Amino acid sequence: MVRFAILGTGRIGAMHAGIVARQPDAAVTWCYDVDHDRAAACAAQVGGRASTDVDAILAADDVDAVLIASPTNTHVDLILKSAAAGKPILCEKPIDVDLAKVEACRAALADFDVPLQLGFNRRFDPSHRAVRDAVAAGEIGALELLVITSRDPGPPPPRAILEACGGLFRDTSIHDFDMARFVLGEEVTEVYAMAANRVDPVFAELGDVDTAMIVMRSASGALVHVNNSRRTNYGYDQRVEAFGADGMVRSNNHRPSEVSRHGDQATAARTPLLHFFIERYAAAYEAEIRDFIDMLAAGGRPSVTFDDGHRALLLSEAALQSYRENRPVTVAEI
Repeated sequence: MVRFAILGTGRIGAMHAGIVARQPDAAVTWCYDVDHDRAAACAAQVGGRASTDVDAILAADDVDAVLIASPTNTHVDLILKSAAAGKPILCEKPIDVDLAKVEACRAALADFDVPLQLGFNRRFDPSHRAVRDAVAAGEIGALELLVITSRDPGPPPPRAILEACGGLFRDTSIHDFDMARFVLGEEVTEVYAMAANRVDPVFAELGDVDTAMIVMRSASGALVHVNNSRRTNYGYDQRVEAFGADGMVRSNNHRPSEVSRHGDQATAARTPLLHFFIERYAAAYEAEIRDFIDMLAAGGRPSVTFDDGHRALLLSEAALQSYRENRPVTVAEI
């Protein structure tokens, strides 16, 4: 039985707590949040206890592992505290939005032999993983083009969240950069990004963008196209398409129902897409936590590592620099 402390009990943390509690070989013993009422509400749902004292939780005898789902700017501190306490860590992405801070964290972690898995949940989505597996098995021949579409439903998140998230490239596109590396099976060497403000004035006010197209080149010469938007009016648009000389493999959007209707007003009419990440990636989040628990039981190493988080952030920084300077940027420059 792996006993978890959930560090951060907002929407994502509460979701994770529920998944952990459903596992036959895991339990949530503690819930931490700076908001005691929120921590207590989460703890009541999963049979744990609540506290605003993270140090006391990490020192508790009934904590075997931690799941960090707090705001991004707290991740590094909680990672290092958890590692010092000898607790295996599953941490939501990103490690941080400051590359120097991430690299300092990596250096500090060298003093601890603690498993750390990063929460790039899309790697565990059955559809996206099937695309990666098909590419790895050579089903489409050598990969030539990889197209990743990732568009959030509107309206934009609350301003406070946007102020803390690090911007489109570090907050949203970072998932797509990790997915590109995952499917490619190799590193990206060059990035060119174009971006604009087409959705809501709040993004421009914060010095951010809300719409982007990013073209990348891999070490072998395969080309990748990522397109992002902070708004769709039809649900959460999530697609991955891999194309090669011998064919194409694609993961499609998910819907509440696969029923289609035909009549005199429309043909092949279907329900809108699932609304957002918790609904769309429910199976992925469950598989991610299952993978972490199984890794601990087997005494293995995490399948998604700190280095994966660092590499994805490097691509985010390359995209941001490319956009600002209106030129292709090599990853080696970052």
